[in-house]
Amino acid sequence: MPYIRTRDGTEIFYKDWGKGQPIVFSHGWPLTADAWDAQMLFLGSKGFRVIAHDRRGHGRSSQTWDGNDMNHYADDLAALAKKLGLKKAIHVGHSTGGGEVARYIGRHGTKRVAKAVLISAVPPLMLKTKANPGGLPMAVFDEIRANTAGDRSQFFRDLTTPFYGYNRPGAKASQGVRDSFWLQGMMAGHKAAYDCIKAFSETDFTRDLKKFDVPTLILHGDDDQIVPIGAAALLSAKLVRKATLKVYKGFPHGMCTVNADRINADLLAFCKG
Repeated sequence: MPYIRTRDGTEIFYKDWGKGQPIVFSHGWPLTADAWDAQMLFLGSKGFRVIAHDRRGHGRSSQTWDGNDMNHYADDLAALAKKLGLKKAIHVGHSTGGGEVARYIGRHGTKRVAKAVLISAVPPLMLKTKANPGGLPMAVFDEIRANTAGDRSQFFRDLTTPFYGYNRPGAKASQGVRDSFWLQGMMAGHKAAYDCIKAFSETDFTRDLKKFDVPTLILHGDDDQIVPIGAAALLSAKLVRKATLKVYKGFPHGMCTVNADRINADLLAFCKG
């Protein structure tokens, strides 16, 4: 299977399908590159080269003890882009992956980047602070930590309900989608998954977003129960130059899966535009 090895010896698994302008996908917590299969199959069939990696500590990548933070995630992404010789790449990040894309641009610039897409993404900051009163209190993330450290298998099963909006009237829950989420989550190293909670909740991406100088599409559902839109996309759209914000009425956090047709169409239009 294809891997790259980073400077600290971490092996990063990646998929690389098709030919054409590269689109690079960064996944959410606690998932893997497989979370992007619906987008990769669709956009790959439309003439793009589609690439997705398993974040360090997740999926088929090394189960790291150290380095489970946004700086390392961003540097791993940069190493992948360099190894594959990517130019004019479109970087797409969902949830935690949106933070990874933001920190990648903040640390490494846009020399290899043509466009960026942030979907249901954690920037600029999830945690509630005096400067970020719309964020979520630390108690929310402490509870996620406790559940992850405890019976994470059951927690990942339960998490699918708000993640995909299956607790909303009229929602049709898919056991297959639930099972896929659980399987991807259980593939993550326990330490890496635990550390990543701090990474996605406490990292402030404000300065990174201000460094964006490429066309950027920001997509978010207004019924996102995991990353509430008010302290996320609505603020990011004000910080990113050349940003286009699109809000989906009633869409959940996991809209790339349960609303794939709509998201895929909008991604295609942006990538081709």
